[in-house]
Amino acid sequence: MEKSTVPADNFVKPFQLESSTLRGRLVRLGSVLDLILYQHAYPPAVAALLGEAIAIAAALGTTLKYEGVFTLQIKSDGPVRLLVVDVTSDGGIRAYAQHHGLEDAGDSSLLGKGFLAFTVDQQLKNDRYQGIVELESGSLAEAVQHYFRQSEQLPTGIIAAAQRDAQGRWRGGCLILQQMPEAGGEKGIRAKDVSTEDNWHRAMMLMGTCKSEELTDAVLTADELLFRLFHEEGVRVYDLHPFHHQCRCSEKRVAEMLGALPRAEVETLAVDGVVSVTCEFCNKSYRFDDKQRQALYKENSPGV
Repeated sequence: MEKSTVPADNFVKPFQLESSTLRGRLVRLGSVLDLILYQHAYPPAVAALLGEAIAIAAALGTTLKYEGVFTLQIKSDGPVRLLVVDVTSDGGIRAYAQHHGLEDAGDSSLLGKGFLAFTVDQQLKNDRYQGIVELESGSLAEAVQHYFRQSEQLPTGIIAAAQRDAQGRWRGGCLILQQMPEAGGEKGIRAKDVSTEDNWHRAMMLMGTCKSEELTDAVLTADELLFRLFHEEGVRVYDLHPFHHQCRCSEKRVAEMLGALPRAEVETLAVDGVVSVTCEFCNKSYRFDDKQRQALYKENSPGV
């Protein structure tokens, strides 16, 4: 058999278990995740949580048909008070987290009470969908599973991991399994019977044997991992979809944002005659001196 040329990183691979009505997705992230986390000096626990969120959002976003942006957002009263991940329909990913008070928090208490939201912005159709579920202390994967149980009535199993490799680079992965809706039926699961329940519990047990090290292993391929977990179920894999890092900030967008604000408000931000704006996603700074700001006011706020 020829050696596989499939990349080891930065993609999602859809699959189906032939012996049941279950479909799934396996996400593997390497350089894309490492770049996103490298852009901010996050404490290791926060970086790992954000890495898991990125992997989960990458998996969930590719289960939907949309042209635009899928966003996973968390707001909580815990040490991580805000977490945002964007995944575009063409595979672009960006993300950031805001945190405080980590000196009093353990790794298991980064998220407090709050909410978890999924948003789909259909840019071409000017359409927007949002689903929200209450967030309580627990893992991010548990919160997502709770959302699907409560809002979508679609049994969903998720495991995710993010950790550094021996060279200190961040790697992440996510495995998601869902029961397929009944053909021709409305949203929801197929009619429950003994075989459906047995298949689901068996698949969850098999998925539960997957270790974090396997999800993030740069040597173990996606096909090898899926075969290791589900070979007795008959795994059918489909074409992968690649991911890339993509922050949508630009000097033009920042200039438009400043131009839309009251002039007096913008001027209060000036330090030594320069207004600096830093993108929360990629940490890139944009500087506007007096001359540049005068041009903004003239273009965007004539007569002010």
